[in-house]
Amino acid sequence: MAEEIKSQEQQQEGGPQTIKGDVSTILTGVGSLLDNTLTPVGNMLVQALESVNSVAQQILEGISKSLNNNQGSK
Repeated sequence: MAEEIKSQEQQQEGGPQTIKGDVSTILTGVGSLLDNTLTPVGNMLVQALESVNSVAQQILEGISKSLNNNQGSK
């Protein structure tokens, strides 16, 4: 009887919880959660890298033109 009371108190206080389901179902759920979380982050990273690449290319083109103009005037 003491064990029953202790068990009821743990359930009311948010005691140990059991996860029902087999391992493959749990792993599938975790995989889906990670995929849904990481996909938008990956897309943002790709956009940021493309922007940086574009800016770097413009800077290098500007430097190249500047150097070519300076060499032509000498």
